[in-house]
Amino acid sequence: MKLASFVGVLIVAAVPLWATCADDRLTIRGDFGQVTFSIDVADDARERAQGLMFVEEMPLLSGMLFIYEQPQNVSFWMKNTLIPLDMLFASPTGEILHIHENAIPGDTTSISGGEGVQMVLEINGGLSTRLGIAAGDVMQHPSFGADAILPCAENEGN
Repeated sequence: MKLASFVGVLIVAAVPLWATCADDRLTIRGDFGQVTFSIDVADDARERAQGLMFVEEMPLLSGMLFIYEQPQNVSFWMKNTLIPLDMLFASPTGEILHIHENAIPGDTTSISGGEGVQMVLEINGGLSTRLGIAAGDVMQHPSFGADAILPCAENEGN
């Protein structure tokens, strides 16, 4: 068991961080290691309003990245959302500030990410705990730009 964990760490460490930078992928790195999600991007008001409403199922390592023009206090609800979701609220530099786990399908209760949020990643409910993702971990995606904690290599992701 310890050998398998060690081998997994070596494999993660051997993958260059910039290798996962693309508009349709987002990587999270933390004490647990590293994981990459296939994502759709919602970067305008219409796309953000639609989000994952009416989606009946989502592949395990998939999600949606909501991008805002500037850091702000953002709130979500689950109206017309059919699957439980984890919401990972991130700063402009990619740091995960807050995680709301297992948002309840159809619930209209407001879910706030707090101040300073510029990106929100929605993934399958319960997955952040299963993977060990926590506040303080870091996201990597071209949208975070040059000031990101884990910036993409120049000219990547476009």
